[in-house]
Amino acid sequence: MGHESAGRLGAEFFAPGSSFTEFVHAHRPELLASRSALPGGAGPSHDRFPHGTTVLALTYADGVMIAGDRRATMGNLIAQRDLEKVHPTDDHTAVAFAGTVGLAIDLIKLYQVELTHFEKIEGIPMTLDAKANRLAAMVRENLGQAMQGLVVVPLLAGYEPSAPEGRRGRIFAFDVTGGPYEKGDFTAEGSGSPYARSALKKLYHDGMSRREAALAALQALYDAADDDSATGGPDLSRRIFPIVSVITEDGYERLSEHETEELSREMVAQRENRPDGPVAAV
Repeated sequence: MGHESAGRLGAEFFAPGSSFTEFVHAHRPELLASRSALPGGAGPSHDRFPHGTTVLALTYADGVMIAGDRRATMGNLIAQRDLEKVHPTDDHTAVAFAGTVGLAIDLIKLYQVELTHFEKIEGIPMTLDAKANRLAAMVRENLGQAMQGLVVVPLLAGYEPSAPEGRRGRIFAFDVTGGPYEKGDFTAEGSGSPYARSALKKLYHDGMSRREAALAALQALYDAADDDSATGGPDLSRRIFPIVSVITEDGYERLSEHETEELSREMVAQRENRPDGPVAAV
């Protein structure tokens, strides 16, 4: 970016505005992944680029939980078994993604910078609604590549300390055009999402404890893996388990490997007697 003289920042650095993404758009748009053209103009297919699914989120007594499986695929190939699809974006929000892995990771990194930049410029963090709208705008900027098959669909979970009790944990889903949709108690994204949502529909109830919510998330991901080849279940032999994280008044916390493994093994043991999983309480 321009400099008026050696060691001095250009005037663009002092212009009003608190959006890092808009600043880069205005002065160095070629640095944004969404501005990169695909070679040869050919549209990609799922067997050429790693894609990740499935992710989900649900509210519970202390806040909101967000989770994802670990598999990435390229067509019928397993591209990665231990992909991390859940990432904290600031103290009280996290994003999980389904879709093209490389673009999704770039989008999340840029979003993390966006939130940090805003807070440093304005002196206060964005509201959760503003965070959802900002992420929606970033997804919309990728629309051109999404139309060529490089789709990224994020899932945003956040905790708003200033909201009324019982409504502090919130979940936002997005479509490929950037449309934001606030969800109620739970949702899921990715190719295994219909099965994950169906599992959550029968297992979810108000006031769930952290343990109950974690088991419900793991059951939902297991059901997704059972019917969707792009979703990976818990890998007991390699000790690769889903990522499960919570966001509460105390901030973001990823459940430890030990806790996730213990819950996953408990769930798998239950499935030995009931392969289709638990039934809904009546």
